[in-house]
Amino acid sequence: MKKQADYIKRIEIKGLWGRKNISWNLRADVNILSGVNGIGKSTILNKSVLSLNALEGGALTNGVQPGVSFIFSPEDATYIHFDVIRSFDRPLISSGLLEKIGNQNVKTELDWQLYQLQRRYLDYQVNIGNRIIELLTSGVIEDQARAAQVSRPKTEFQDMIDDLFSETGKKIIRKSNEIQFEQDGDVLTPYQLSSGEKQMLVILLTVLVQDNQPFALFMDEPEISLHVEWQQRLISLIRSLNPNVQIILTTHSPAVIMNGWIDAVTEVSDITTH
Repeated sequence: MKKQADYIKRIEIKGLWGRKNISWNLRADVNILSGVNGIGKSTILNKSVLSLNALEGGALTNGVQPGVSFIFSPEDATYIHFDVIRSFDRPLISSGLLEKIGNQNVKTELDWQLYQLQRRYLDYQVNIGNRIIELLTSGVIEDQARAAQVSRPKTEFQDMIDDLFSETGKKIIRKSNEIQFEQDGDVLTPYQLSSGEKQMLVILLTVLVQDNQPFALFMDEPEISLHVEWQQRLISLIRSLNPNVQIILTTHSPAVIMNGWIDAVTEVSDITTH
C-alpha cells in the first residue's frame, strides 16, 4: 500500500558515471549541495528527481533510475510529493508543446512553469474556499475562528510578492482569481515580468499551492537571475510560506546560505565514495 513520506532522510546513488557512489543524509528542513563545476551536483539532483517521479507514479521498479534509492521518514513510506524549479529561462523549442498551450505569451521555460502554476493556483483557491465554507457552516465556534486562518498563507504570499516587487511599483491584483499585476494603472500578466521576477514568482507560487503540506522542493542553482538581496531572503521566504517543505538545492552563491544556513551545506566530495 502506498504511504506518503514527510521528508527524505537519505539519497543513495550507486555507480554514478559508472565509478562513484553517493550517500547523502538529509535534514528535514534545508539541504544545500555545493561543489565546483562539473563535480556532479546537478546530476545528483536530476537522477533523484527522475526516480522520485517514478515512485510517485507507482512505478517502483520500471523507470526508476538504476542505482538510486531513498530512505524516507517515516521509513515505511513509499513515495513523497515533490516539485522541481527549473531556473534556466530558455526559449521553448517544442512546436508541439507551443501548439498545445495555445497561448502566444508562453515563450520560455519559466513562462511554461507559470502557465501550469496558474491552473494549480485556481485549484488551490477552490480548495481553501471549500474549507472556509465547511468551517463557517459547521456550527462549531472554534471552527469559525479557524476559518480566518485558512486563507492566511495566500495573503502572506501576496504580501511577499508586493514587497519583493515594490521597487518597480508592481502589485498583485488581489481581486483576480488568476495571477495578475497592476503597474502605473496598467494590468500585466506574469509573462510580462522580468526573468528574475518570474523566477521568484514561480518558486513562491509553487510553495503556496502545496497548501502547507509536507513535500520536497528541488532547485538547481535558484540564484540565477535573482538580485543578491532576493538570494539572501530566498530560503527564509520559502520556509515562512510553508514550514513543512524540505528544500534540496544546489548553489554557487554565498548569498543564498549566508543568513543562517551554513550548517545546511554539504560538499559533494563529502558524500562521495569510489
